[in-house]
Amino acid sequence: MKGSVIALDQFRGREAAALMVDGQLDDLLIADDRALAPETICRGKLGRPVKGMGGAFVDLPGGESGFLRQIKGLRPGVDLLVQVGAASEADKALPLSTRLLFKSRYAILTPEAPGLNISRSIADDDLRAELSALAQTGMAGAAEDLGLILRSACETAAPDEIAEDIARMRALAEAVLADHRGAPEVLVDAPAPHLAAWRDWASPDTLDDTPGSFARQNVHEAIDALLTPDVPLPGGGQMIIEATRALIAVDVNTGRDTSPAAGLKANIAALRDLPRQLRLRGLGGQVLIDFAPFPKKERQVIEQVMRAAFRRDGRDVTLAGWTPLGNFEITRKRDRIPLAGLLG
Repeated sequence: MKGSVIALDQFRGREAAALMVDGQLDDLLIADDRALAPETICRGKLGRPVKGMGGAFVDLPGGESGFLRQIKGLRPGVDLLVQVGAASEADKALPLSTRLLFKSRYAILTPEAPGLNISRSIADDDLRAELSALAQTGMAGAAEDLGLILRSACETAAPDEIAEDIARMRALAEAVLADHRGAPEVLVDAPAPHLAAWRDWASPDTLDDTPGSFARQNVHEAIDALLTPDVPLPGGGQMIIEATRALIAVDVNTGRDTSPAAGLKANIAALRDLPRQLRLRGLGGQVLIDFAPFPKKERQVIEQVMRAAFRRDGRDVTLAGWTPLGNFEITRKRDRIPLAGLLG
């Protein structure tokens, strides 16, 4: 099926949203039943700095504990506002940040990051001028350190919708920022999958939001495939993705193809799909790729394909380079809870 479809449904009793592009699962959101999911904004109490770790633990609501690295100028015992960052392992403290983001479909409010900014993807000069005027009007009288970003979705939105979104997010940000003293408390919940899909995914060709949408759009089969390490590649090759506590291991095989270019073809096919696989599986940290055999002189081709694939994905990724044994190392920001752990 050509085109994009957003399916809103339930999966194993949890609220879920799926983005299908040309019949392939491109993004997936499944509700996290933990009270402090990524993006939650809460008030916490700072503990004492931990020697050798460059930060301090923070007491959070519900007896939870988080870890904050940006503690310069902060005193132990002080109340502070923090946002839960990328997912951590079950036995580790939640990563926290004091750089809060109040995000909606059209507007992002950025405390302590002043300025009025418009998405670079909006190129039309007249539209940028109109959006700039909306931003100035919507932020008139706001605190000097409260910034605003207008997102790419503004390109097709009506001016009154954008203005309403700016006003709503500004009111939320100002209310939270004024509520920074007191016992640990959740102030803004993480968005549920259906809300996050509306907020972050561009308008699809089709919206299927009635019960059974996952079955109609073949989402169940796509999720089942993500829960196995094997990823079939075009031409009969195979990519195996396995997560350990230390790193994510990626092994590329040629399968039955014994032609001279089999290794290069399998490696290119694997790299083009790897960013999507890591995103959907919720995997991050250190990634080690063991490529199928290929001539060393083709390393430049492999690197070009890799850079292009991860650039399109738009995630925070560092291509570290080749190891002495001929593997390739990548670091990818942990921005989601691993799918296997979420559904386990």
